[in-house]
Amino acid sequence: MRTNQIQQVLKPLRQSSSQVFLGQGLYTLGLLGWILEQTGQADIAVTTFSTSDAFLSGVINLRKRGLINHSTLLADIKASSKTLKLKRLMTEAFDDVRLTLNHSKIMLVSNAEWLVSVITSQNQTYGDRAECTFISLDRDVYLDIHYMLNNLLDDKKTISIPRRE
Repeated sequence: MRTNQIQQVLKPLRQSSSQVFLGQGLYTLGLLGWILEQTGQADIAVTTFSTSDAFLSGVINLRKRGLINHSTLLADIKASSKTLKLKRLMTEAFDDVRLTLNHSKIMLVSNAEWLVSVITSQNQTYGDRAECTFISLDRDVYLDIHYMLNNLLDDKKTISIPRRE
């Protein structure tokens, strides 16, 4: 969905501390852009089972627009045969790229004013299936997910993908 379409199914962040969408057409990249347009420049952390060149290219564009400060991507290691084909794009789009056993799909967006948590059933791909997405501005939800994500990132089984030099 484009921003004007997202506004038809979701309220601006300032108007609702939590909201949910169940249906087709709300894609992770569009949602991330919509959130960042409201929060301004922020740090992001994203987890997924599978990513795509379209999503990664979109994150690069958000970065070029100055909307992303620091970024972390955690993807699934078992999907890495596909994922590693995207290594160049992943390390261009994200400051920190890690692989581990992961099926979660979350986004954390934070800056001095905002703590936004997104929990979704959708990978960073495009399809015609119905997906469910929950958005929360609750500080405790954000801090809990952030803590658990850091545990995954720091786990000995997690592999770091070095950035291009």
